[in-house]
Amino acid sequence: MRRKASLILLALAVFFAALSPLLRWYAFPRLAKVPPSQYQETVLEAKNATLIDYQHLTSVTVPKVTIVQTLKGNVAESRKIEKTAGKDVVVWDALSYVLDDKGQFVSKIPERYIFDAHSQAPVHATGETVDGDPVRRDGIEFKWPFLTEKRDYEYFDAQTRTTAPIHYMGTTTFHGLKVYYFEQTIPWTQVPFPKTMPLGVTADVVKQTGLTRWYSTKRMFWVDPVTGGPVNGEEIHQDELHNATALFGKDKITVFSGHVKMREDYVDHTVALIKKNRTLVLLLTSYLPWGFLGLGTALLALSLWLEARSRRPAAPAPAADTEPTPVGV
Repeated sequence: MRRKASLILLALAVFFAALSPLLRWYAFPRLAKVPPSQYQETVLEAKNATLIDYQHLTSVTVPKVTIVQTLKGNVAESRKIEKTAGKDVVVWDALSYVLDDKGQFVSKIPERYIFDAHSQAPVHATGETVDGDPVRRDGIEFKWPFLTEKRDYEYFDAQTRTTAPIHYMGTTTFHGLKVYYFEQTIPWTQVPFPKTMPLGVTADVVKQTGLTRWYSTKRMFWVDPVTGGPVNGEEIHQDELHNATALFGKDKITVFSGHVKMREDYVDHTVALIKKNRTLVLLLTSYLPWGFLGLGTALLALSLWLEARSRRPAAPAPAADTEPTPVGV
């Protein structure tokens, strides 16, 4: 009976020991994916920012500039691209919509970002655009990969339409989470005008004046290393018009300058969402694999102990106490 139990325990030990790496290296890449239908909205603010007043042709300080950023999964497009890509693909239709302190429209930049659902690596397909212009991303955008590493990554900048390193600067704690801090600086670069601007002004009309648009930013992200999701993001953003003497009386005029930060209620919502998602990722990468490995080791030890008990020789039976038989005369 002991030997039969030992064999059953040995089989279970082998099963759980084999399941441990399967969960980490086989199931995790297939189960941990960004859903194609995800919708996310984030509100960012720049307080006491400088903003151009197109009506009076001057730059003014305003109490607040608001940027509403939405990411909407396009399921139909992702399924179409998956047919030729041979892997799970996510298509995000993104929009950054800028409002002044009175809630009036300032500018908007639409994007389409196409990426691998697990690795977040860009997938190049028709429709990959920024503000209607075709682009080819060579780095991540919006989200880091699952199990983010302590290293630099290539990050796509939508204004310049180029990719540059975003540097790992260290580990810190943010709202109770251990996070990696990343930083990227884009030097002053000439960039296109938005296709949609206030007062019905178009990019073609602005170009005819000889004006050029220049932009620089310092980009900062606090990233949860388990899910790869940023729990906070900030930018010190600067935007100028050059060759502006004819219209503004000086060569350079500020279009926008400010420290853009996530609104606190959206920070709280993002942290709560990432805490929930990181538990699911840790189940596949840590909790279950290590738990099953430990369980398999314990079952193996118990199986060997029972096998040793079953092979131990039985003790000899004690001799019966009997009276000596008398010898007949």
